[in-house]
Amino acid sequence: MGVGYRWFGRPLLRFQDSEKAHGRSLSLLRFASGNPLTRLFLKMLYKPRISLPIKVFGHQYTHPFGLAAGMDKNAKALIGWETTGLAFVEIGGVTMLEQGGNPKPRMFRAPHAQALVNRMGFNNDGSEKIRDSLTRHFKRHGRPGIPLWVNLGKSKITPLDEAHLDYGATLERLWDLCDVFVINVSSPNTPNLRELQTDEGLNRILHHCQTINDNIAAANGSKRKPLLVKVAPDMTDEQLVHIANTAKQTGADGIVLSNTTIERPTPNHPRDKSVFVEQGGLSGMPLKERSTAMIRTVRTAIGPDWPIIGVGGVSNAQDAWEKIEAGATLVQAYSGFVFEGPALSKQIVHGLAKRLKASKHTSMAEVVGSKTT
Repeated sequence: MGVGYRWFGRPLLRFQDSEKAHGRSLSLLRFASGNPLTRLFLKMLYKPRISLPIKVFGHQYTHPFGLAAGMDKNAKALIGWETTGLAFVEIGGVTMLEQGGNPKPRMFRAPHAQALVNRMGFNNDGSEKIRDSLTRHFKRHGRPGIPLWVNLGKSKITPLDEAHLDYGATLERLWDLCDVFVINVSSPNTPNLRELQTDEGLNRILHHCQTINDNIAAANGSKRKPLLVKVAPDMTDEQLVHIANTAKQTGADGIVLSNTTIERPTPNHPRDKSVFVEQGGLSGMPLKERSTAMIRTVRTAIGPDWPIIGVGGVSNAQDAWEKIEAGATLVQAYSGFVFEGPALSKQIVHGLAKRLKASKHTSMAEVVGSKTT
């Protein structure tokens, strides 16, 4: 089916608006996974037959591969993602307030470079509606059998000096419904958001969110939820290490490397050139090397114990393996699903299993950071 998607599904995308194609794909996955018969068919086709367990954030993940934020902002296809074999799903970005995002068109494909450019602008239903939607979903279907993450964004109209209140409100509303929270201070599509990567901005957000996290956990007699920070690739290694140290010292439980980039590669095809001049964040294959280098830099500087999540240009098992060797505990994909289709999960997990068997390691946990020592 992976070959079938590349031969038939991917060429059809060329005739569709990128955002509309994205929406149709989500709707199709939600529909196909909503019926027990078609759900079984999806499992047979796409779910990995191999387990590569790794424990992190208090959960046992069946393997290290999950869905990155941006693909399913409003959690419309949760059953579908689990059915097709992902180990975890990150919804969002979710903001305190509902917002429509930036004017359309705002998503563009560069097929020859296997890259996407988007300037979506945190379009989502808002934390209240998403809380209600998840509550209804859980009552009907139960909680997902895999960890559910949520990417927290800042509402566009919220001033930077009140950003901590925005992030905190979403965290509070979704706390009991989600397992891991990712504080996104690095999207290039919300004006001035990346200014929150400074010590002052990041400290304020983390302190406020940790206070809410601790208070709710104490009230429920449970453990606090993991809080991660997602940062941009457009910085020097010195800046990256400084931000990572700041995040860790302020209590962040890990870091996501990385968000989309505002830099552009040299295009090798006229169609890609027309996409690369569009404003927004670039994801996909051109981000792969930078993301992996960031992972290696942070793992070397911070040490072996702080979880790093690798995302950026993961489109096959080798990409994922390289990020794990560099120091990623888990890896995610977004653009990879656009260009490789739903078979990506099985391809990556089975490929990782083959590489693990051929290596000197006995578990994926042993592979993490093995190329930094």
